Amino acid sequence: MFNRKTLQYLRFLPVQLFVGLLLCTWIPYLFFDWNYLTQGFNKASVFNILTSGTLTLLTLFTLNLIRQFPGITSTSYILPVFLFWFAIIFTLATPTDFPFSLTYYYLSSICLFSYLFIVNIINGHYQVQTLAYIPVGRATDMPKQVPSADWMKLDTTNLEQDVSGIVTDLHSDDLTDDWQKFIANKTLEGIPVYHYRNIRESLTGRVRINHMYENELGSLLPCENYMLIKYCLDFLIILILLPFTLIICLLTAIAIKREDGGKVFYVQSRVGYRGKPIKVYKFRSMRENAKEILTVDSDDRITKVGKFIRKTRVDELPQFINVIKGEMSLIGPRAEFIDFAVKLEKQVPFFNYRHIVKPGISGWAQVNQGYATGAEETQLKIEYDFYYIKHISFTLDLLIFFRTIHTTLTGFGSR
Repeated sequence: MFNRKTLQYLRFLPVQLFVGLLLCTWIPYLFFDWNYLTQGFNKASVFNILTSGTLTLLTLFTLNLIRQFPGITSTSYILPVFLFWFAIIFTLATPTDFPFSLTYYYLSSICLFSYLFIVNIINGHYQVQTLAYIPVGRATDMPKQVPSADWMKLDTTNLEQDVSGIVTDLHSDDLTDDWQKFIANKTLEGIPVYHYRNIRESLTGRVRINHMYENELGSLLPCENYMLIKYCLDFLIILILLPFTLIICLLTAIAIKREDGGKVFYVQSRVGYRGKPIKVYKFRSMRENAKEILTVDSDDRITKVGKFIRKTRVDELPQFINVIKGEMSLIGPRAEFIDFAVKLEKQVPFFNYRHIVKPGISGWAQVNQGYATGAEETQLKIEYDFYYIKHISFTLDLLIFFRTIHTTLTGFGSR
């Protein structure tokens, strides 16, 4: 039905949106109601098309946005993103006075869900994964630093193979006039050229803090307007989820109490926003009076109930209180133990800048790495945190939100 050249156009978002709107609003009527072909659209038809069209646009936009972040393949996000917007629109449309057809909405949703996988297959098929690199300066070690990419070393200025970009150290003194001419020509041909640090950051989702300069610290200052919007969104989400979380909290409290009769809640002193100490609330997942040290695999301090609530992150739910108080956010760097933070300040350059945003219940480091224990894991965690601080935005927060759902369902990174 479609040839190869036609399918290539589906890589572009405007085409995806147009085809998606056409398929997800028109096809359901072929199975649902033919009257509009002879009688025209009525009030019910317009509202049905509006709801299905909104679902299509929001889902495609969201998947397109999160695909731009490092290491992201949209396949694993299709179901959570689709279900999220499906539930939101369903919740908003059902109580209205407009005639809302569940049959049409379900048929449209099935069409959209199928279409999302088709688009994802096409995007993956036509996406070139190979990066060429000019081996000068710090770009020489790019294959070792970013092993997830397919690298092609350029020993000469001849490049005939299709690549998604060229990477080099643009500040290196070894970048000769011939290489600079080569870069200029390839740029004119439409092949992007990246500085090694930018592409490493983009592909790994981490900022190498050992190689940061003082003039880069300004990029770590988040927008104050977004910080206010972020707090309002946190408060709204907690309010919406309150009926469900209260039930989960009640069941969790009963389970903890029945297991050993000890305290339900546990209060920890952590480093908060701008380095100020805060009291973080959690469900107790360890034996009472257990020593406060970093958690390790198969930690014998953790109770039976504790293993479950830590794996599903239910033990974090009482931190909603910290979020409402303005001490934390739903998403941000993990709040560290005070003693541990003091040690890291002496060992890790610029560690204190990690506190320029509110700590979060979930975060970029948690969904990518999970809990960190040793020095090497902690270093990686901080690099993830700095990436989040540098690129903090609604889109990145939305991505972390969906990845948190995946983490909760799979228990990734729990200890």
